[in-house]
This record gives sequence, structure tokens and C-alpha cells, in this order.
Amino acid sequence: METRVATRRRIGLVGGTFDPPHVGHLALARAARDAFALDEVRLVPTGRSWQKAGAGASSAQRLEMTRLALAGLPADERLVVDDREVRRDGPTYTVDTLAELRAELGEAVMLVLVIGSDQLRNLPTWHRWRELFGLAHVAATQRERVGLDGLPEALEAELAARGRQSLPDAPAGAIVLFSMPAVPVSATALRAQLQRGERPDGLSPPAVLDYIGSNRLYRQP
Repeated sequence: METRVATRRRIGLVGGTFDPPHVGHLALARAARDAFALDEVRLVPTGRSWQKAGAGASSAQRLEMTRLALAGLPADERLVVDDREVRRDGPTYTVDTLAELRAELGEAVMLVLVIGSDQLRNLPTWHRWRELFGLAHVAATQRERVGLDGLPEALEAELAARGRQSLPDAPAGAIVLFSMPAVPVSATALRAQLQRGERPDGLSPPAVLDYIGSNRLYRQP
């Protein structure tokens, strides 16, 4: 765990479609919380993702499932849901979410955008991606299945300029890598099981699976 040297508030953000939320999402949030001594980690379900079309559940259903995934967790888990992207009209862009949070929380708060190494590799395809660094730090997991060799040239340049071994005591601007235990769950494989009418216990919180069953989500027509 990172040792804190200042009292600056630290907020982590884990975005995604959460279609449905599963134990891998929770593991990622907890790993980042522990690695960077975050005061809070917000799970931010996308509204209408501009890079992912045809989500299996509606935005309202994905938001409700994300809330259910965290329901009953003790307060010291420090995991909460942020619904701003679902409430926002139009396509969902991370840079807009970070700008909103920065305006709400002030310039001193540390924002940490938590992503996987696959998302880090694709970062140059994101809308106004270079502006992200003026709003938050980027913390990416190191995953064996998605290496960090042969990254896009523009991203390599940002890594060379911004890469750090640990988070600096600053509101934004760094790229840091962290490790987390492997979690054998894939949203695609999970949805395939749900489409077959199976209940994949252990891969998604029980309350989420109950909601999916009650609403007959992901079932084959």
C-alpha cells in the first residue's frame, strides 16, 4: 500500500458499462483503493457509451445493478456509485465527467482515473484524451494478457513524460501502474452464461444475480 505523505483528499474513479457488474469490477476498485490509499472509489456506470454500442441492459438497469453490487458493503470499503453519466444526455465522455468533478470538488482534490492496461493501450482513441491529464492522474493495472509493449507512439511519449513509480502529491498529471490479483471473470462470458439461463454464482454479487433473474435480463429472445 502506498504511504500517504499529505492530507490531500484522494478520489478514485472506475468507469464502465457494468453490463452487468461483476467481481472483477469490485476487485479492481479495491486494488486501486489499497494501492493508492484512496479515500473513496466511485464506480461510474456509462450512460450512452460512444465506443460501445448495444449494451445488454438499459442504462437505468445497469445503474441499479451497480448500486446493488455495493449494497450492504461496510462503510470502510469506501466504494460508492456515481450516477452522473447515466443522468447526462448524449454520448458519455470521460473528459466531461472529470471536468464536472473537478468543478464540484475543487482544484486541490486528487482525482485518480483507474483503468485496465487494455484501456491504457486504447487511450489515444478517447475523446480529447490529452486533456485527461490536466484533470486527473491515470492509474492502470498491469495485466499479463494485455502487455505494455508496442504502445502507440503518442502514448509512449506521454508515459515518458508522466510516468511515475507512485502518485505525486498533486491533483492530476501522472501515469502510474499497479498490480492486482488475477480475477477469472469476463463480462462477455458472463453474459453468455446468463443468456443460457444459468446463474453464475461467485462471478457477480448475489443481489445483482437476483435482479437479473427477476427482470429476465440477457435471456435469449
